[in-house]
Amino acid sequence: MSFSILDITAEKDGGKSKDKKWPWFGAPIYAAAAFALFYAAVLPSFHSYPKMLYQSDEAQHPDEFIGERAMRQLAEYSAIGNKMSGSINNEVHTVNFLLREIQKIKDEARTDLYDIEVDTQYSSGGFHLWGMTITYTNLSNVVVKISQKSSNNDNYLLVNSHYDSEVQTPAAGDDGVMVVVMLETLRVISRSEKPLIHPVVFLFNGAEEACMLGSHGFITQHKWAKNCKALVNLDSTGAGGREVLFQTGPNHPWLAKYYQASVPHPYAQTLAEELFQNNFIPSDTDFRIFRDYGGVPGLDMASVMNGYVYHTEFDNFRNVERGTYQSTGENVLPLVWALANAPELDDTAAHEKGHTVFFDFLGWFMLTYTTSVSLAINVVVSVVAFVCIGTSIYIMTLDNGADAAKAVFMRFGIIFLVQAGTLLVACGLTLLVAVFMQGVGLAESWYSGKWMSFGLYFCTLFFVFGLLPALYIGFTKRKTNMKLDQTIACFMHAQCILLALLCIIMTSMGIRSSYFPMVGIFFYAISVLVQIILKLTLKKSYFVTVHLLCQILPFFFYTYICYATLVTFVPMEGRDGPESSPDIMVSVFVIATAINYAGFVIPIMHKFRKPKIIFSSFGVMTIVFIILAATSAGFPFVKEVAPQRYYVLHTQRTFHSLDGVAKQDSGYYIQPVDTRLHELDDTTFKNAEPASWTAATCAAEPFCGLPLYSGRWIDWKDSARWIYSTPPVFPMSINLTQLSKQSVGGNNKVRYEYNLRASDRVMLYIDPLDKVRVTDWSFDQTPLEEQHTPPYLIYAIYSFTEEPLNFWVELEHEESNTEGPYLKLVVTQHFQYHPEHYTEDYKQFLATFPDWTYTTDWFSALESWIV
Repeated sequence: MSFSILDITAEKDGGKSKDKKWPWFGAPIYAAAAFALFYAAVLPSFHSYPKMLYQSDEAQHPDEFIGERAMRQLAEYSAIGNKMSGSINNEVHTVNFLLREIQKIKDEARTDLYDIEVDTQYSSGGFHLWGMTITYTNLSNVVVKISQKSSNNDNYLLVNSHYDSEVQTPAAGDDGVMVVVMLETLRVISRSEKPLIHPVVFLFNGAEEACMLGSHGFITQHKWAKNCKALVNLDSTGAGGREVLFQTGPNHPWLAKYYQASVPHPYAQTLAEELFQNNFIPSDTDFRIFRDYGGVPGLDMASVMNGYVYHTEFDNFRNVERGTYQSTGENVLPLVWALANAPELDDTAAHEKGHTVFFDFLGWFMLTYTTSVSLAINVVVSVVAFVCIGTSIYIMTLDNGADAAKAVFMRFGIIFLVQAGTLLVACGLTLLVAVFMQGVGLAESWYSGKWMSFGLYFCTLFFVFGLLPALYIGFTKRKTNMKLDQTIACFMHAQCILLALLCIIMTSMGIRSSYFPMVGIFFYAISVLVQIILKLTLKKSYFVTVHLLCQILPFFFYTYICYATLVTFVPMEGRDGPESSPDIMVSVFVIATAINYAGFVIPIMHKFRKPKIIFSSFGVMTIVFIILAATSAGFPFVKEVAPQRYYVLHTQRTFHSLDGVAKQDSGYYIQPVDTRLHELDDTTFKNAEPASWTAATCAAEPFCGLPLYSGRWIDWKDSARWIYSTPPVFPMSINLTQLSKQSVGGNNKVRYEYNLRASDRVMLYIDPLDKVRVTDWSFDQTPLEEQHTPPYLIYAIYSFTEEPLNFWVELEHEESNTEGPYLKLVVTQHFQYHPEHYTEDYKQFLATFPDWTYTTDWFSALESWIV
């Protein structure tokens, strides 16, 4: 078979030869080939893991990570159960587990080469985060420092993960797997003869889930904190899998270069970093604390597979991806070694040289460069693309039988406008489908089956990308001498110009993810350049052959990113809050990835007969998938696999009036966390109070008189449900004592001092009344200095201490108001790991939730005073 057989470019002039097409049934074969490439290359690359090394193989693999040991340690860690900060499981059993494993490492270490110091830290402090003023007492960290005896360097590398958990979860994935990776990394280093120029501090952090308090306690108080010059932060938003590097620096590009040089299984995207830093991800990591309170630059890495189990009881040892241990270990170990030996640690300020652009290609290799280099690359690639496209169009005018040059350029100008309109309509219609799905109550139909997103959003995009150009080609084919393949090329040229303009705009705005369209522009420019060279030398361009060969790698790249994005973000949309727009978010992700390859892959289908019917089939598929979404096939939630989440708090509320009369009620406070709010209206929620109840209590009480447990819940309150019930049983009651009330600095200031005894997790609402202002208090000053709008939300957490919370509040009021009242003071206490105190009524109510739901449940009390 000759090379030219694969080329559709007809070199004959005029007649029907220039419009010769392939049989229509070749179109589904072409589409199937694209799917085959995706399944043959992209999926295996994304789910690729190295072979696990076993302890029996250790002698043959010195200085290498042994995945089996980490796996065995995780099984023991997971068996401890739930590990909330302040609980005996966290503060005693998990700490003892860590100390035992660390002692084993010390016993087997090369003590002739290394010093290993262990410190169990208990810290107390406070700061402001996420709209909350936070105070904490006696929270634990386990800290290990390993240093080589031959080095007396005082600049350390910090490696961090957390061993505490959220409510009910054993936390095998978040973050137990990173804990055991750190243990095995420490063990391998302690037995190696490799150099370790800088000491490494391993921070096993005991309070990340509790608003990242463990990292704050370490970086602001620990004796080794000031020596930590760089960070490797290890976290999770799922149950293992490949860990993604999603934050670097900031402004320290050398860190990403060490990652690039040392990590054998790269998975890193600047796109992920910019999405995270712009709040597209509903979570945060200790990286923020080390950066903001310690000025420590670093690398932030997290595993993302199976995010459905995140913060649930299903985040257990059994559900952790088996390949995680070896894959993550083989990345973390050489990375820690490389950074610990990096000369940049001795003067990190000297290497603060701007942001970094970084991305991997299917995990095969990684590219990283500075933003200044990115600017040059993006501009050069775009300009080269413009030149190649201009040359290509000029060559079209030289063909025998071609239209006049002016007519060719005029036709290209019209095609450019058609393609620009096609791009806008494709994006708009895809978004419109998403709005429709949310509007008719069919949101998240792709939640448990990502394949639904293909029919709803990819097919919509492909439908428009194909049909509008097909209509133009059909309407004008008898009005021009331009060959069909040249017309197709013009549509691709137009798409490339549009992407190049997008790339230049993003670059000018400082958006580092501008590399994303640049990749497609780069490969298309190569394709056009090769065709030009072949046309000038061999008199044939081999259009289809060259074009499709040059599109293979960008097709891999964009479908890989698209798949990774859906794997990561789809589970997150199930906990992004009832005010979110999950279908719009997913459709935007689809648009952002698909427009970079659809405009270069879809136009080839114009070479098949009956193109309008072919492209219309994508529209038909969209309609079919919308119908499927309305059936059981589109129901988003699946038992244990992808459940719908609810917070359920059995609550007792007590409101004290000015005259001392107390009003009390009890009920179930239910907070949905996704947009499918009405799934249980006819069953579990049939006795819920109407929306008017929520509106009335929100008008009367700070934060609606509900026991909030997160700043995010403030924004979710309109979707909350309240069902009256029998009262919960409390192991202890709220005991608030006013110690003093005294005037301060004249007749218009008063200071209250209080003593509070309650559970180990307390929320305070401080709401000054009209014409009263909080001027000072014993908590972090940020809300007062930044003049936040009251009511103020204070979060207090204790661990293993009998000491009460003592606090004071200073108020400024009108001089005539000498007796008050001055404020509403609300105390809520939360019992998050005491299921033994659940009442039978509460257990029965929880049992009414269907098996495709998941409840994060505890009991709480709220007590309010006017003072």
